[in-house]
Amino acid sequence: MKSAAGTLYWEAYGPADGETVVLSAGLGGAGKYWSPQLPALTERYRVLVYDQFGTGRSRGDVPEFYTVADMAAELDALLEEQIAGPVHFIGHALGGLIGLELARRSPGRVGSLLLINAWAEPNAHSRRCFSVRRKLLLSSGPEAYLEAQPLFLFPPVWIAENSEWLEQESSHMLASFPSQENVLRRLAALQSWQPKPEDLASIRANTLVLATRDDALVPWTCSQKLASRLPNSGIRLLPEGGHAVNVTEVERFNELMLDHLRKHRLPAEALTTQEAL
Repeated sequence: MKSAAGTLYWEAYGPADGETVVLSAGLGGAGKYWSPQLPALTERYRVLVYDQFGTGRSRGDVPEFYTVADMAAELDALLEEQIAGPVHFIGHALGGLIGLELARRSPGRVGSLLLINAWAEPNAHSRRCFSVRRKLLLSSGPEAYLEAQPLFLFPPVWIAENSEWLEQESSHMLASFPSQENVLRRLAALQSWQPKPEDLASIRANTLVLATRDDALVPWTCSQKLASRLPNSGIRLLPEGGHAVNVTEVERFNELMLDHLRKHRLPAEALTTQEAL
């Protein structure tokens, strides 16, 4: 089912009586990022995907001084309206940060977390990567920005073997590219996120931190540091897959994802407030 709550466009799939899984994308922000996971999830789980504000079909102008906490508040408002109990939250990079803010803001909202190539604080390497992407957007525009994007997301061999698909994806993304100001303000929010250690220590949700050693955008040691600051967490390091490992290693990722969800079942009352969203 498709709908909108406040400023966010969302879609729901799967059985109405299943445990709810919320999927939150990275900097691109669009729910379609999770297409490789939907077939595996929707057999058993009720899945909510959404476009983050200022991306995809969640239209609007991102305000100045926008923060990751603002992103979490927007999602919290949607879940307050649609979901009766806790949810599983799966977030990629920026989406993972949103999940951490959501779990801190509304502890009863998040039953489990799966954080993919996320981090606890800024680091010099990622800062350099984001600076390059910002300069590309400002100096050369969206087309160059999107042409460079796979270099940060995927391993070189995977890029070489999937060039046709990547060209099609770039064309689709260019056609729906957000305003430059929205991208820059979302990027600034991501770069400025730096929670206090006690904020992370207060998060009690059962958490799996997943990282890939060949991530060209976020060093795997950032995930290691994040896991060490979360009380109920474990870490899984994969040897390859790049930053967008759920796209490049679909079967392996989905197996780990489903195993995590099975280990951390939600209470029976954690169902949607409606028979179908």
